Amino acid sequence: MEKISKLLIGTNNKGKYKEIKDLLPKYIKTHSTTEFKLKSPREDGRTFEENSIIKSKYFSKKTKLTCLADDSGLEIDILDKNPGIYSARWGGKKSDFKKAIIKVYRELTKRDKNWKQKKIKARFICALSICYLDKKIITVLGKVEGYISTIPKGKNGFGYDPIFVPKNKIKTFGEMSSLQKYKIDHRYNAFRKIKKFL
Repeated sequence: MEKISKLLIGTNNKGKYKEIKDLLPKYIKTHSTTEFKLKSPREDGRTFEENSIIKSKYFSKKTKLTCLADDSGLEIDILDKNPGIYSARWGGKKSDFKKAIIKVYRELTKRDKNWKQKKIKARFICALSICYLDKKIITVLGKVEGYISTIPKGKNGFGYDPIFVPKNKIKTFGEMSSLQKYKIDHRYNAFRKIKKFL
């Protein structure tokens, strides 16, 4: 397969766009969905992989560019792996993650009012896919295991970063610099697998 020199990053999330762009090889010229004023498609897949492919196919068809899309989210074991693929939706119509984080804490307290005394296992999952028009080129999955912090900490990153502490670390993703986070997060782990296709 020839090297990809132009790539549409299929996301309307600014934080995610920046993170993906930073992970891509420098020779790739990236385009964003905002240049084409594209709204996101309906994500009605049942898995991260399915939703990622829905996005990369949709954006690729609309722009005729090869598209890399990501679907990612937070799974919390004690909440039956929720919010999972509904991670953004927990923030309501505007995907307000402050609201989503409050909901996570509310659900944890409903499940176990002493949850703060325990290590609540969670993981971030990222599915990346590359599609060209109707053709799927590749899909990969990356994860990072960790725990839920008892209070949100840190202003960096986006989404649920302030409440996620990766395994064997003390800081949340929200407290880490982007460089520290990029070396260990779910997106980086997925990128390592997809790199050879770029």
